[in-house]
This record gives sequence, C-alpha cells and structure tokens, in this order.
Amino acid sequence: MKREDLIKKWLDNELNTQELEAFKALEDYENLVKLSSATKRFKSPEFNSSEALNTVLHTINTAKQYSLNWLKPLLRVAAILAISLSIYYYTTNLDTNINTLAAQKTTIELPDASSVSLNAASTLTFNKKNWATIREVILNGEAYFKVAKGSTFNVITSAGTVTVLGTQFNVKQREDFFEVVCYEGSVNVTYETNTEILKSGDSFLIIDGKFIAKEKETKLNPSWINNESYFKSMSFAHVLHEFERQYDVTINSQHVDVEQLFTGSFVHNNKELALKSITLPLNLNYSIENNNSIVLSRE
Repeated sequence: MKREDLIKKWLDNELNTQELEAFKALEDYENLVKLSSATKRFKSPEFNSSEALNTVLHTINTAKQYSLNWLKPLLRVAAILAISLSIYYYTTNLDTNINTLAAQKTTIELPDASSVSLNAASTLTFNKKNWATIREVILNGEAYFKVAKGSTFNVITSAGTVTVLGTQFNVKQREDFFEVVCYEGSVNVTYETNTEILKSGDSFLIIDGKFIAKEKETKLNPSWINNESYFKSMSFAHVLHEFERQYDVTINSQHVDVEQLFTGSFVHNNKELALKSITLPLNLNYSIENNNSIVLSRE
C-alpha cells in the first residue's frame, strides 16, 4: 500500500493490524504522530480526514526539501499554545476560593461590588464567570456580608441557605452551630424544610439541631468585625473553640465544665487579656505552654 494511503487510513483510524505495522515502519512515523497530536488541538470539531491528510503531506513534503529539524521548534510552539489555552480555559471557569487561617481575617470584594468580611478559619467559594447570572457563594465558617442590590444573592452552607436581594447580615456556620443575624433589610433563611424571614435586628440560631430564641440585635455589625467576640448564655465549649480560632492555639479543658453557660467577651489582639476575660468570671486558672497550648483548671 502506498505511503499516502497508509497515512490517510491512519488519520481515519481504519488501519488493520498488518497496515498498522507497515505504517509504524515508515521512516518518519514518530514525526507523523507528534505532528498529528499537535495539530489535533487546533482543528475544528468536524474532522476532515482529506484536509488533514493534505496538511500533513504538504508539511512533510516541504520538510523533505530542507530538514526535519524544524519540527522541534514547531512542536514546541504548538505545545506552548496548547498549554496556554488550557490554562486560560481552566482559570476562567474555575471557582475562586478565599481561605482564612486561625487568627486571620480578610475582606474581599465580589464582582458586583458586594463585600464580604471573612472571620478566622473560614472559607468562601464563588464563580466569577457566572456571577452576572448567579450571585451565589458557598461559606464554611463565618462571614459578614454587605450585598449590593440586584438579583437574588445566595449564601449556601452545610447547615442552611440564606437568600437576599441587597442587605447586610452575618452568617456563622460551625460544627453543630448555625446562626444568621440580619443588620439591614431582610433575609430568607432556609434550614432543612423550614424557611424564616428575618428583618433588621432579627436572628436565627440553631445549636445541636435545636432552635434557640435570641433577643433583638441592637449592634450595627457583628462584634468580631471590631476584633472582639461576644457571647450571651453560650456554652463555654463554644467560647473556647472561638478562642482557638482567633489566637491559633489549642486549649486543654478536660478539667473544667465546658457545658456551663458563659456571658461575656474577649478581644482578638491581646491573648493575656482575652484569657483573663474568659477564665475569671468562671473562677478558672490557666497556664500557657509552648506559647500555643493552654491548660485550664479550677481554682
């Protein structure tokens, strides 16, 4: 079989076993495979074998007049173009992930000029490409939102979903804890099969699967925005978990009652003062080991 016929059948994936062996025996077999692999990245979805054959044969015949060495820079350029196109497609369709570590906070601006302040040890995920049609973020942790007016804005958490049009609110989702506080406008909170509408000052709190009633919120924004964590009749275990996030420490509390309720606050920029704020009201002692390990005990 003629060389050109072998190449055409190879492009059409029609070679039988004997013909395939004959094709592999061609002196420029490896160059044909490399060139075909490079050009396939740029051809149209409708594959035209005759056109591809002519392109390959023309390239090869031209190369014979000079040298096959030109294939190396061509393949290098083709590879660079293919990688660049892949990176562009990947980055323009990829979700954006914002993460904060323990003892870290950050504020970001979304594509519609909405802003999100992310508390310590939290993650926010959204897609820039689809933002014009779908204003939606996925939250794991705690964040304070100032949403620009526009289409529906959804905050999705593993515990529930918050839906708004344009408002200011705080969402906190931790293990066995889900809280939404509305500071301006109104929000819809969906938890399991229930939907609750919150107006300015209203709160929605679920702890260990149980709804907890709260008094009207009078503050203009959550206390953590101002580097302070405030608690009212909250389990001491929850207080300790938040302390660990804000100071990147571990707390040994096996010798104290972590189920007792705590009302008070601690600052985020002075560890010694913060420790005194959460231990003195409960008559507890503390000791710091290795700067990032704290042991609590009874007085």
